[in-house]
Amino acid sequence: MQLSYNKLSQQPRVFLKLTGVSVDNFNELIKRREPCFEQLAAEKLLPGHTSRLATNADKLLCVLLYYRTYITHTFMGYLFNLHNSNICRLIKKIEPMLAKKVTIKKDRSLTVEKVLKLLADVTETPTQRPTKEQKKSYSGKKKRHTIKTEIVMEDSGKIVSVSKSHKGRTHDFKIRKAEKPLPINPIKLADSGYQGWQKLQSNVVLPYKKSKKKPLTKEEKEHNKQLSSSRMQVEHKIRDLKLFKIISDVYRNFQKKYNLRFNIIAGIVNIKYGF
Repeated sequence: MQLSYNKLSQQPRVFLKLTGVSVDNFNELIKRREPCFEQLAAEKLLPGHTSRLATNADKLLCVLLYYRTYITHTFMGYLFNLHNSNICRLIKKIEPMLAKKVTIKKDRSLTVEKVLKLLADVTETPTQRPTKEQKKSYSGKKKRHTIKTEIVMEDSGKIVSVSKSHKGRTHDFKIRKAEKPLPINPIKLADSGYQGWQKLQSNVVLPYKKSKKKPLTKEEKEHNKQLSSSRMQVEHKIRDLKLFKIISDVYRNFQKKYNLRFNIIAGIVNIKYGF
């Protein structure tokens, strides 16, 4: 029995669990990707034999199922009645086309009229132990080797920026400095990992840090509590991203593709919430 879109779409709950998106969201992704696929086909840029997954919906289903479950290519091949090498080639072919229509396009024209608040945070994905320069990939916070990526979102829930991916030892603030500055006017909320950002840009709100000689006052504790409450939105958004196990489980592929996949998933999450 071969898995297909036509069969799976008849069970919306199962479809959502296996792909991470609803049937309606999936159809929106198909519409966005269709022109790009047709253009490539017209220019004869798709060499090789005809795919055994005849429809674009089945091809996209294969990619999303891989992102959501992160099962092996061998297991994927069994589900779609294909050899694991065909699954590998299919994912490699579909991802660039998906990236052109789905990934986050950074908007540097954000103003107070457009958005009042921006929330920034860094998320980490565990990786296999590298063969070289292990210390650079080791995260002191997670106590393992990781990849770090920053996301910036509006208070409405829309992800507006995804940073380049960095090795686990890289400090959160260093990742922020490596990116282009965010718009000046909106208020920018972040955690204590961004200490120093307020010296580079205005309207940055960070928590107060206590020390042995200087404990926090009652007002500072209340400030930290309110900031933590306001920042729960970005924590929930990271949770939405990590529903796709490819960025929550141990990442076992070449890391040069990780950032592309993170961007695609961030774009899918935006579509999922109507952005």
